[in-house]
Amino acid sequence: MSATLILVAVMAVLYACGFYLMLERSLTRVLLGFMLVGNATNLLILIMGGGQGLAPILDGSTSVDDIADPLPQAFILTSIVITFGVSAFMLGLIYRSWRLSKVDEVQDDAEDLAIAQRDAELDAEHANPDPHDPEVDHLDELTAAHELAETGEEEG
Repeated sequence: MSATLILVAVMAVLYACGFYLMLERSLTRVLLGFMLVGNATNLLILIMGGGQGLAPILDGSTSVDDIADPLPQAFILTSIVITFGVSAFMLGLIYRSWRLSKVDEVQDDAEDLAIAQRDAELDAEHANPDPHDPEVDHLDELTAAHELAETGEEEG
């Protein structure tokens, strides 16, 4: 096995573990998953950056083909800083949640559940309308009038 293949395998395992942890309801596990995904992304950039080379400082004696590309290194440094900042913010959210509710898990919001249930009932009602309901005929007439107005046709 080559070193690049080992790095690809490690990157795949980090992504898999990170996404698995991010799907949990515990905020601490979400944070750990985010950090694993950030490190896997750094490995991805490192792998895609190409092979080893000389320092990217031209002194006149080295050819351009022997110099390493500095752009992946700059991307990795930027990724590290962004991951650190988001992790610090998430740690603040976790601490605030722990102080307020003494729970590390994300709770279901009762209002969101009620809205989702209402939307599901409305979708089911629109999918299977009652043919004996007088409002359905009225809605059909309004829909037809609206479609005629959009097409620019007039009833004659």
